[in-house]
Amino acid sequence: MKHSSLPSFAMAALLLTCGVAAQADAGRASMPLLPKYQQECAACHMAYPPGMLPAASWRRLMGSLDKHYGTDATLDEAGVRDVANWLQANAGTYKRVSEEPPQDRISRSAWFVRKHREVEPAIWQQAAVKSAANCAACHTRADQGSFRESEITFPQGLDARFRRTWPD
Repeated sequence: MKHSSLPSFAMAALLLTCGVAAQADAGRASMPLLPKYQQECAACHMAYPPGMLPAASWRRLMGSLDKHYGTDATLDEAGVRDVANWLQANAGTYKRVSEEPPQDRISRSAWFVRKHREVEPAIWQQAAVKSAANCAACHTRADQGSFRESEITFPQGLDARFRRTWPD
């Protein structure tokens, strides 16, 4: 994917200056996660980079923690305020994330579906993967906010017919 004709260091500086948060694109600036966000959210699932959803989606998610996809993920008032403010400040604002996905699910967003269109539906059902929300099953550096295709490794035990080489 070509982002610009600017040299990569100039592009990185431009993105950082614009306040771009951790995102799912290779070549985009990433940022450390808020410790409270990492602590609370990663206790149950990967702490997704805030740039993967638009601000409106994060607002709805933070406003309904008592029924967070079937689980009570309630935080104390200060925790909600801190995490919500951080998510709002670092939410995705670039074109592909501007659309709010169905049910505010990253795995149902148009960009996610497009990026994973070549993944066989049966892959998501494999015991080593379980669902499209389990980024770390294949993206070896997902916990660091990196989702480059060159870093994809299918889990051990995944049927050979689902393995392929992913060009960067």
